[in-house]
Order: sequence, then structure tokens, then C-alpha cells
Amino acid sequence: MEIVLNGQPHPVAPGTRVADLLEHTGLAGRRVAVELNGRILPRAQHASQVLAAGDRVEIVHALGGG
Repeated sequence: MEIVLNGQPHPVAPGTRVADLLEHTGLAGRRVAVELNGRILPRAQHASQVLAAGDRVEIVHALGGG
């Protein structure tokens, strides 16, 4: 199935959770904000939220600097 990840089509397997997506993109364990279909998804829900075809996911991660 396909979702939209940061504005681009992205294939994922059925049953993929947000936590799985973060792992796949190399962002697991990092400080990120996840927006799912226009709503911020709390970190506590990343492991349980299953993605559906057509979902729009935006992932923003913090970069250090000074």
C-alpha cells in the first residue's frame, strides 16, 4: 500500500505502525514530531497507530546547532 510521507508517495506494508516507519527511515529513538493526517500524533501512540493507505504523514526532527 502507499502513504504520503513528507509530501512524497511512499510504499509501506499493510499493518505498518508509525513506530515501524520511524525505524525504517532511521528516525527511531530521535526527537521527532509526527503529524498524521493533519494532527500531531503523541509519542505514546507511535507504537500502536497502524497506517492506512493514503495516510499523510509528516515527520519533523530537531537538529542541533548554535
